[in-house]
Amino acid sequence: MIKAFITDIEGTITRISFVKDILFPYAAKHIAEFVRKNHAHAEVSEQIEAAKVAMKQPDATLDDVITTLQHWIETDQKITPLKQLQGMIWQHGYQNNDFTGHLYPDAYQFLQQQNNQGFALYVYSSGSVKAQHLLFEFSDYGDIRALFSGYFDTLVGGKKSASSYQNIMEQLPYSAHEVIFLSDVLDELDAAKAAGLHTCHLVRDGQETSPEHFSIGDFTEFTLEQYR
Repeated sequence: MIKAFITDIEGTITRISFVKDILFPYAAKHIAEFVRKNHAHAEVSEQIEAAKVAMKQPDATLDDVITTLQHWIETDQKITPLKQLQGMIWQHGYQNNDFTGHLYPDAYQFLQQQNNQGFALYVYSSGSVKAQHLLFEFSDYGDIRALFSGYFDTLVGGKKSASSYQNIMEQLPYSAHEVIFLSDVLDELDAAKAAGLHTCHLVRDGQETSPEHFSIGDFTEFTLEQYR
């Protein structure tokens, strides 16, 4: 029996262009100033040091780190210290009403419906937990954080690795066969399935499908009958 859902964000419940056209450019524009202004603050300093580790340059200067962070943004790297810093920058943008967190209407209705029916909802995204909280706090539909029971990011591992989903399941009060993972990326779905989870492929932008995963064009097509 299904008891919970874990959802990806980008391309699944939000449009990909929101991240690529709004959030990423905003972080790219502000990251140099933000790091220089806040590098002495503990939470920022921690991520700068983590970036140096990822760079394999423990003696890198602040300018070196900034240049690398900007390169990681340009090349869409899923590197944890970058994601953590982006979340801090986006917080300012949300609080300043520079943008709101986009959600597909069908996704919002689906999340509400599952919550009302007693299913637990979790989020697993390459964006930091902080960034996830911000998107849902300042969403197009207001603060919807109460819909979710927990949030996970790349601190549990990469999204294309089965061990990451095993790490998540160790923190949840459910067996893997009681959980459905929702994503628009086949490699992520393959990894989740390898860890024993059920899967659902969101095919919003004409992606290639796989017979290994139940697929839908949007959440109005979702049915639990497929998993009984």
